[in-house]
Order: sequence, then C-alpha cells, then structure tokens
Amino acid sequence: MLKIRMQGTLKDLKWFRQLLERSEEVQVNRVSEAFVNKGTKRFFRMYAEVEKVEKQK
Repeated sequence: MLKIRMQGTLKDLKWFRQLLERSEEVQVNRVSEAFVNKGTKRFFRMYAEVEKVEKQK
C-alpha cells in the first residue's frame, strides 16, 4: 500500500483523484477530504491510500 499526499488547487486535486480512480493499475482504498494549507487560501492538500492491482495471468 502507498500513502500519497497531493497538493494543489481544488480543481487540480479533483482532476488527479479522478485519474487515480479510473486507473486500472491501482485500487484507491481511501481519499481524505481537502485541507487548507496554512498561509494560503489557494492551495489545498489531500491524502490517498492506494494499492497495486495484481493482474490475472
């Protein structure tokens, strides 16, 4: 399992989350809500837990 910290605008975070969830290479187990970064109202952070999908032979 990997824990990923994503940082960017809300639009960028939404885009990347959708990209992860559509991927056939990884399974998204959990994604946090967006948190405001201290000192800015433009950038946010989110956390995701993903696992590699084992392909059937």
